[in-house]
Amino acid sequence: MGERKLFCEISPLTYQISVKKNIFLRKIKDALSRQRFARIKSYEKLPVMIYKHASLIRRRLGNTDLELQENKAINLALSAPKVNGILIRPGETFSFWHLIGPDTARHGYKVGLTISNNKPSTGVGGGHCQFTNLIHWMVLHSDLTIVEHHHHDGFDLFPDYKRQIPFGTGTSIVYNYLDYRFRNDTDNVYQLLVYTDGEYLQGELRASKEQKSAYHICAENEFFSKEDGIVFRNGTVIRKKIEKRSGVCIHEETIRTNHARVMYDTSGLEIRKTAPSSIRE
Repeated sequence: MGERKLFCEISPLTYQISVKKNIFLRKIKDALSRQRFARIKSYEKLPVMIYKHASLIRRRLGNTDLELQENKAINLALSAPKVNGILIRPGETFSFWHLIGPDTARHGYKVGLTISNNKPSTGVGGGHCQFTNLIHWMVLHSDLTIVEHHHHDGFDLFPDYKRQIPFGTGTSIVYNYLDYRFRNDTDNVYQLLVYTDGEYLQGELRASKEQKSAYHICAENEFFSKEDGIVFRNGTVIRKKIEKRSGVCIHEETIRTNHARVMYDTSGLEIRKTAPSSIRE
């Protein structure tokens, strides 16, 4: 006998019912929570630059249709102004979907690249993961507290092409029940500035005053392994907290351990026959 299907897997209709249910439950949960969501914007830049990053919009992702890349550019251009200038004051939580709202065709969004069932797919609003990837990468360099973050777990879907940040620091989002959120537990005021310039999604994380610490994120012990004929990408992502005054690392943590099945042509990779047991466990 085959495995019993989940309700959402029975048909397209049951899938849509499940999606609507999840959206409704998240709205109820947020309404009943005591979270204070960031809503106030200012287009006057806060004085201190915490971190800035530019993310290439049109990247070569395997054999992805170029039209999907163009549609992603449109989607990002629609969404960036909804986040640009947002202030995250002490005690407030940033929620990506609270600011963006539904990414539907009715709101002007186009069909773009998405990830579904751990493989490339298409859907209206596709490309927003790149937006939250950018935000997440900047937040990792700050004193802000990440409270909701989802991964594309277990799969390396595309070969590296102009990769700027370590593999494993990406995000996975679905309106509105898979969100990207962080909270300001400091006495500092933070601000996100984001915009598209046609080629890049540009981002700045700014603050009202300097942080006492800086952060360095890096990948260590990266390699490809072959296990039972399957190729995996391995490695760890390390976050180091460095005291600015002394330059001393005062805290180090592993924020991600990667053991992801490679889903593209591996003929050009340097591959070990087996991974160390410490990686597989």
